[in-house]
Amino acid sequence: MEKRIQIDVSEPLAYKAMYALGNYVRQSQLSDIHKELINIRVSQLNGCAFCINMHTKDALENGETQQRIFLLDAWKGTDIFTEEEKVILQITEEVTMIHNNGLTTKTYEKAIEKFDEKYVSQIIMAVININAWNRIAISTHKPIDQ
Repeated sequence: MEKRIQIDVSEPLAYKAMYALGNYVRQSQLSDIHKELINIRVSQLNGCAFCINMHTKDALENGETQQRIFLLDAWKGTDIFTEEEKVILQITEEVTMIHNNGLTTKTYEKAIEKFDEKYVSQIIMAVININAWNRIAISTHKPIDQ
């Protein structure tokens, strides 16, 4: 893969701003498993190898199972995710694939039934955060840590 700029070096203030959003997500009420399901699923949708690699490791360290990680790309066809997780994953996909009409009313209403407004807001912000990181990693050909 060709070597490209590293934004953290060329524009450290931009990275500082990104880390601030990441810190907000880390300090949110979202469970560690919910955060990592979001991070991995967004990264799968965007094809970000760097982030899939990083967040799969993080998920395993936080107690996620290999089976659930292996099946995350096909979550709609399995019973191993809770109803709450399915709502989170649907939000994750709709916000990430915003060109397909964005967050639907149906999904939003399911989310408000399962979670309070604060938690739904935090889910959306977590999706936005990892989408931004994916775009940085993909655009700059961020190398995967072995």
